[in-house]
Amino acid sequence: MQERRRRRTIRDLIREYLEDIEALSEEIMEPSIAERPSWNAQSCCLEPLCSVFVTPNEVIVTADLPNTNPDTIEIRPTNADTIEIIAEMKRKIRFDELGITHRKGEFQYFHCQTNIPVLVNMERVRTEFKRGILEIHIPRKKGYKIEAK
Repeated sequence: MQERRRRRTIRDLIREYLEDIEALSEEIMEPSIAERPSWNAQSCCLEPLCSVFVTPNEVIVTADLPNTNPDTIEIRPTNADTIEIIAEMKRKIRFDELGITHRKGEFQYFHCQTNIPVLVNMERVRTEFKRGILEIHIPRKKGYKIEAK
């Protein structure tokens, strides 16, 4: 005996369509919702915009450090694949200057940790600071062996 197929009504089709849209929007929005703020009010630090660019010979890390005295910039490797950037601002920045009116506090430092995706030689780091942009050049390691596990 042939089974009867239930005909889907226009309501069923619209409900399925809206469920699909909701699932897709949650998938797209989840990474932006899970992000943390770009400041730490307790330590008075802002996290600068950073980018990592990998070339065949080196890794170039750039950090946007406006209003920074170049003499206060510190770059430290925290482990084999992470560097930390700390810099003091010339003047303190308040939340209301950033357009945030529901919080109180001010910032006087930039601080960030950036992951380096390839093996590099941290002893030969070269830096350049121009117009508020810090550029860090880290040579890639050559001739390293990948150990089998």
